Amino acid sequence: MTTMTTTRRPGSTAVAVLVAGTFFMELLDGTILATAAPAMGRDLGVDSAAIGVAITAYLVTLAVFIPVSGWLTDRIGSRTVFAGAIALFTVASALCAASTGLVELTLWRVLQGLGGALMVPVGRLVVLRGAGREQLVTAIAILTWPALAAPIIAPFVGGVLVDTLSWHWIFLVNIPLGVVAFVAALVLVPQERAPERVPFDWRGSLLACLGLGSLVVMASLLALDTIPLVAVVVSGVVGAVCCWAAVRHFRRAPHPIMGLESLRLETFRVSHAGGSLFRLAVSAVPFVLPLLFQDAWGWSAVLAGSAVLWVFVGNLGIKPMTTPFLRWFGYRPVIVVSSAVAALSVVAMVFLTEDTPFWLLAVLLVVSGAARSVGFTAYNTIAFADVEQADMTPANTLSSTLQQVAAGFGVAVAAVAIRAASGLGGSGPYDVAFWVIVVLLVVACVEGVLMSRTAGETVRPAARKRRVAG
Repeated sequence: MTTMTTTRRPGSTAVAVLVAGTFFMELLDGTILATAAPAMGRDLGVDSAAIGVAITAYLVTLAVFIPVSGWLTDRIGSRTVFAGAIALFTVASALCAASTGLVELTLWRVLQGLGGALMVPVGRLVVLRGAGREQLVTAIAILTWPALAAPIIAPFVGGVLVDTLSWHWIFLVNIPLGVVAFVAALVLVPQERAPERVPFDWRGSLLACLGLGSLVVMASLLALDTIPLVAVVVSGVVGAVCCWAAVRHFRRAPHPIMGLESLRLETFRVSHAGGSLFRLAVSAVPFVLPLLFQDAWGWSAVLAGSAVLWVFVGNLGIKPMTTPFLRWFGYRPVIVVSSAVAALSVVAMVFLTEDTPFWLLAVLLVVSGAARSVGFTAYNTIAFADVEQADMTPANTLSSTLQQVAAGFGVAVAAVAIRAASGLGGSGPYDVAFWVIVVLLVVACVEGVLMSRTAGETVRPAARKRRVAG
């Protein structure tokens, strides 16, 4: 284990807000292109479905380069890597807006994905190191909101930008935001690096890149209207074999690019087992709902996108209470209840019809969003409850990688469920997708029931104060 060297440590809240902003930019650019695909296809002279290549290239690059972020931070320094990643993401956004062809756009999207892959994990690592156990719950709560907000508001924001301006503004809005974030990073983010220079794990990096990249490609292919079976099977096999080989390598290598030791901690394991199922499930809901509203009910894209915003209202409305819930009740009850409520809200979605009063639909989506927000915060916070500061870099790298893959598979699972049940007609395929999501949430809920009652106590300030007083 190594001790980090630090030049300064600013307020963790300000850094957490900065990192949350960059996280929002990254997630928004990962989901917003789907809305703009028809307009981009017309302007670039290709079919709108072909824009999926640019979307996939971005997601694959994110997954592939996240494992490298921890090593670069320890070698070069957190401020240097974080600020450099913001600059790279911003410049790549400008180049994407200036693209005149699909190949050019795809290349710049890869560059943008590289910036995102370094930007968010490194920023989150800085927050985790600086917050300490006293402020961990608050810091993670701030970092969680982009993952809740971006997938929901992206269709609406994308539609507004494309209809009122042009698709180029999807990328151009990143430029002023990136400039502000870059300056803030230079001022706020401490320069931290490991005093011990460990060698780069080339074998582990290659296996992880091939494995994760192939799995993300498979997920993207499964979400297409027409599934290329051969490509899906090949990418799936390559991904599984490479990931298996990578895990074997990481267990034996003296300095692995991605350490697995944190999985021995119950809190970290729960966050990335049941927590991954929870993330996958709640990521699928904002994908299924607009399709149900438009394809089965005949709503316009704007109306469908506006309706889904009620999920964000639930996310935002419950946010001030997520930290108190964790302090009052502890992690086990909060995880169980949030997973159960999320599952029940999705069950209720099965019974929605075109004649359902809009106010009732809005209430259901608000409840679903609230459960989503509380569960996200609980799972994300408990992940690092028992991780020592010296082990934070490998734990954060592994966590960021697993979360990225889980979120990517959410849409794929829902798309496959809808396609498999396409013969049912009407809202049948979407009902099947909802039931699949319910099963995933129930499994996460069961794992929550089985976890230790004392899990996460080290980051519950209220509980710690009671013990001291006693």
